[in-house]
Amino acid sequence: MQLGRVTGTLVASRKEALMSGMKFLVVRQIDEDNSETGSYVVAVDAVGAGVGEVVLYASGSSARQTEVTRDRPCDAVIMAIVDSWDVGGEVRYHKGEEARSG
Repeated sequence: MQLGRVTGTLVASRKEALMSGMKFLVVRQIDEDNSETGSYVVAVDAVGAGVGEVVLYASGSSARQTEVTRDRPCDAVIMAIVDSWDVGGEVRYHKGEEARSG
């Protein structure tokens, strides 16, 4: 599982039939300091995430383990919207607030 920030949407009018009805989002990976790493992935949204939100996503075979993506040709899935996280007792992210540093 990885942390990422949703930076955009992807629309594909023609796609594999098993992918019909799925929402695709562009996710930039972030590190424990809430900084973008430059790496990105297109992920199926299984939880109703939106642009700007911090999410938890899985890739590879794990991406096909949600109710939405089971048995579908999917390599990345957003499976949680992050409310907050801390590292060593220091809050690194809290939804709705800028990241704080100690």
